[in-house]
Amino acid sequence: MKILVFLIIILAYIVVIGIVNEKVFRIQSDIAMILFSLVISGVLLVIRYISPSETIGRFVENLGEFGFEEYLMDGMLCFMLFAGAGKVNMGKFRQNLRPICLLALLTTLISSFLYGVLFYGIALLLKLPMDIWMCILLGCVVSPTDPIAATGILNKIGLSKNVCSVIENESLFNDGTGVTLFVFVRSIILHSGGDNFFILMFKEIVGAVAVALIISFVLFKLMELTRDPIRYILISLLDVSLVYMVCEHLGFSGVIASVVCGMYFSYNMDRMERTVRVIDPSEYYKDFWEILENILNSVLFVMIGMLVVDLKPCAYMAIIIPVALLLLVISRMFGVSLSAVLTGRKIPGNYNLSEYVTLMTWSALKGGLSLALAIGTEEYLSPQVYEIFMAVTYVTIFYTVLFQGLTVKKVYFALEKHKADRLKESRSVESA
Repeated sequence: MKILVFLIIILAYIVVIGIVNEKVFRIQSDIAMILFSLVISGVLLVIRYISPSETIGRFVENLGEFGFEEYLMDGMLCFMLFAGAGKVNMGKFRQNLRPICLLALLTTLISSFLYGVLFYGIALLLKLPMDIWMCILLGCVVSPTDPIAATGILNKIGLSKNVCSVIENESLFNDGTGVTLFVFVRSIILHSGGDNFFILMFKEIVGAVAVALIISFVLFKLMELTRDPIRYILISLLDVSLVYMVCEHLGFSGVIASVVCGMYFSYNMDRMERTVRVIDPSEYYKDFWEILENILNSVLFVMIGMLVVDLKPCAYMAIIIPVALLLLVISRMFGVSLSAVLTGRKIPGNYNLSEYVTLMTWSALKGGLSLALAIGTEEYLSPQVYEIFMAVTYVTIFYTVLFQGLTVKKVYFALEKHKADRLKESRSVESA
């Protein structure tokens, strides 16, 4: 009954926010979900503090008790990643493979460590009980860009397909790097030993890809035996959930495996449609995953906004928060710059170095995965350090989704204008 009550509350949030936003504010729907659920949660907190009613107090406390980490990491994440990966343009993916790999691997690694090192300097100045590895662990939490935020927000605001391809595919794959690095640094903090990072990364990636391809190959062969679109849906659900569970059990990256499953099914569905004239005339399969993705995205962003009721202020919050946001931008910019230099002349979108770095830095939205990782640190970090992790992670998500998410369209078109002027000037010089 408790789960049903929570579901009713979530659905009420989604419906009311959606209608109000559609009629009044008309901002991007996923941004509206997190913004107005945050506002509602803030109002509930104020009511709890000024009202003596125990009923209101219990209601607000119950909102923060739902197992967000279990919901995302052990439940819905694989389906959200599968749906997002199913929309990958394979031609654009192959075309931008080098910058995508550099961003997903090198940029995430560099920005996580740089963020941690810089934050450690702040920890020393403020005498916070955090060593260098705890600070790097925080970097692992906030550095990876979020695939749900990227696919749910950025592809709806008018960015070019080429640019969207790089941003979305980096977001889909860099979470595997972030989670692997998180596990590695956590093992150092807990003195549990284990493989070095590169061995761990290789094992997680290769193992995840192998499991995903083997199971997806077998289940897609079953799909080819039927022409029932409902069975297509059921087989795809079975595939991604089974692959994710097997990978998590074997210590591989369930995140990367889910992405590979989505891309594999999308590619082979297109191939099957080319060989068989009509396999899904009503497009039930595509509509199902589109609808499911929209529902799960809405639930996720509403939950992020709601869970602010469980947030406790940390020490030196007025100093830590603005500094943490500055370090986030600096570390991301440095990581993207290094990747762009290694990309060479094949920078996507015909951007120059500064234009590319600006766009990739400003479009780096954070989301539910960062929050789930932060929540998971409670069992082995001290309460004071855990409060710092949660405060920094919450504000990072809200800042990137609300501020960067609402302004990235303007940044993109400003960069496009700058690029057009630059190319025009270059052609004028050449013709002269």
